[in-house]
Amino acid sequence: MGSKFHAFRTVIGARLMLALILISRARSVSCSVSYDRKAIVIDGQRRILISGSIHYPRSTPEMWPDLIQKAKAGGLDVIQTYVFWNGHEPSQGEYYFEDRFNLVQFIKLVQQAGLYVHLRIGPYVCAEWNLGGFPVWLKYVPGIAFRTDNQPFKDAMQGFTQKIVNMMKAEKLFQPQGGPIILSQIENEFEMVEWEIGEPGKAYTKWAADMAVGLSTGVPWVMCKQADAPDPVINTCNGFYCENFEPNSNSKPKMWTEVWTGWYTGFGGAVPHRPAEDLAFAVARFIQNRGSFFNYYMYHGGTNFGRTAGGPFIATSYDFDAPIDEFGSLREPKWSHLRDLHQAIKQSESALVIADPAVSSLGSKQEAHAFESGSEACAAFLANYDTRFSVKVTFRNGRYDLPPWSISILPDCQTAVYNTASVRAESSPVQMVPVKSAFPWQSYRDETISYGEDGATEEGLLEQISVSRDVSDYLWYAIDFTISQDEAFLTNGQSPVLTVSSAGHALHVFVNGQQAGSAYGGLGNPRLTYSDKVKLMAGMNKVSLLSVAVGLPNIGLHFETWNAGVLEPITLEGMNSGKWDLSKWKWSCKVGLKGEALSLHTPISSSSVEWTEGSTLAQNQPLIWYKTTFDAPRGIAPLALDMNGMGKGQIWINGRSVGRHWPAYTAHGTCGACIYAGTFDENKCQSNCGEASQRWYHIPRSWLNPTGNLLVVFEEWGGDPTQVSLVQSSGSSPSEKNLPHHGPGTSHGPSMAFLAFMLLISGIKQLLLFR
Repeated sequence: MGSKFHAFRTVIGARLMLALILISRARSVSCSVSYDRKAIVIDGQRRILISGSIHYPRSTPEMWPDLIQKAKAGGLDVIQTYVFWNGHEPSQGEYYFEDRFNLVQFIKLVQQAGLYVHLRIGPYVCAEWNLGGFPVWLKYVPGIAFRTDNQPFKDAMQGFTQKIVNMMKAEKLFQPQGGPIILSQIENEFEMVEWEIGEPGKAYTKWAADMAVGLSTGVPWVMCKQADAPDPVINTCNGFYCENFEPNSNSKPKMWTEVWTGWYTGFGGAVPHRPAEDLAFAVARFIQNRGSFFNYYMYHGGTNFGRTAGGPFIATSYDFDAPIDEFGSLREPKWSHLRDLHQAIKQSESALVIADPAVSSLGSKQEAHAFESGSEACAAFLANYDTRFSVKVTFRNGRYDLPPWSISILPDCQTAVYNTASVRAESSPVQMVPVKSAFPWQSYRDETISYGEDGATEEGLLEQISVSRDVSDYLWYAIDFTISQDEAFLTNGQSPVLTVSSAGHALHVFVNGQQAGSAYGGLGNPRLTYSDKVKLMAGMNKVSLLSVAVGLPNIGLHFETWNAGVLEPITLEGMNSGKWDLSKWKWSCKVGLKGEALSLHTPISSSSVEWTEGSTLAQNQPLIWYKTTFDAPRGIAPLALDMNGMGKGQIWINGRSVGRHWPAYTAHGTCGACIYAGTFDENKCQSNCGEASQRWYHIPRSWLNPTGNLLVVFEEWGGDPTQVSLVQSSGSSPSEKNLPHHGPGTSHGPSMAFLAFMLLISGIKQLLLFR
């Protein structure tokens, strides 16, 4: 009995010891990340890495686990995200890492799913994000100039970069600490700016690289679209195609940090779509030309909630025609077609990381890339670059059919398991089905301002953002002037013409409290000019101009210096004394709307004013606030607001900003048949011409209460709220139905910590039972 007890105790003790070791390893598994000319090397193993961009603030924390699991099921190894400085430090020295900006939570969810992270710290992100990710307060640091050899800027940039790196280190999120972060990025697409500004740009590039490397993260740093990235920083490619890109050193791997899966939508622009066949062709072509890391930008685009959209004129939707759509549903056939591509690439990985391709001709527009290393491994890519004709080719005594503009992948150099133009998955376009209409609307009329009312009074006109600091889209300019009874236009009917020049982005003109007209710019040119006859009367006249920003610029040379708002000249033509130049007269400026000051969009403050309803409901009038309540529909299907019938403004649900709406800005572009074959660009396959650039506005289910949800809409132009409806996407693709549902923090298999925990519990139970 004693010997049996001793043996049993030894077994249990060993089991407990193993469990403790596993728990220790689960908490701090240290790994190494490096690179060579072939690939990123993780723990001594070269890897072909497949990545996808999911930007954490463009979805909700409740959506993150499902998005991450769908990315994993789609064959991704890595999730790539920018870090959004203006979301994390909205006021200088005051930081925010909660809710949609909980970066650590997002990264830990990626880790729990068993995926890696590429953290693009920037901190310039571009990304069609407001001011390119820079906080507005940064514009007003004395002596600052963005993205050049400027000490105030470098001090601020280094401070934020260090904060993010230190935060990641504290949470042990870099790969050498046992975390998921295997790559980091400093700066972003700086090459063209550097070329324009010359030596200060080159000095800044070197400084940024040295600063980043000096932070000792233990993982490689990259600079995208930066041919002169200093060693050891890896320069990478962004674009629709990158097969011909080469790194600036033969010691660096060939990496594609942005494979553009589609393109962004701008208000007034058509909606772009990139065919799945061409996207797969571009990726396969990159891999056959020795590429070893590629990242889909975007894999899930999401939503520009609130006032985060940049541009200006970037739409609230950032769907990007990505494999996972704005609402979190699989876009088919794109998602499945890429998943199958990834499987074929992974089957070829052992050959791809060892050998260089032997290229041979298979015809006038056809060729083979064969990766072979003795008897160890062999993989081949057979390409047909002809955009019109299918061909049959012979490769190593085998016959293969190649559709136009396609590549077949042979993981064993014999069997074609995948062709980029052969789509097997069914198309599943999203159908938006109304679930709630005929809302019980109430309305409240906002007010124009008059000269000298509340706001500051200045001689001349002030630039909008310098006054508003972007706390609101809206800035009022107001002036009063007296018209003499002797003015000829009062009797001859020839009304004077008011001309207003503006740096953008939209303008509403009110004369004596009545709307005289509106004007707006566009994605290509935000500037505008309003010029029209106005009705003036003898005596005092009041002109109020509501200037509206539609996102701050995110790209361009020193875009921080670009203006917004009403600028000179402002003229009144047709007066007895000739043209009046009102530009140098005294003007009042006031930031924001009365409804904003009253917080009418919030549940607490929405009842602070008297609203009208029923027969007195305001319709098709400017400057109107609308509110209603509704109960959440049953189920989990994604929800959106159909805003057709409205003009331009903003939307809130239970006090949270959905974003800007502008369905009245109809799309212009080149819409028609879309042929996948041939070089793609953002103008090739477009839709929605003549319709709203964006009709549906995403309402996250996690923002809703079961009952009594407050919906508030501010309408600038004038619209009919009775046409607004709540819709949900109907059905799901066959692929989505086959995916398991994953709640927050789950993964496909048990983690090491879970296995260790179960082993420990088992051992403790057996000891207790023995006693």
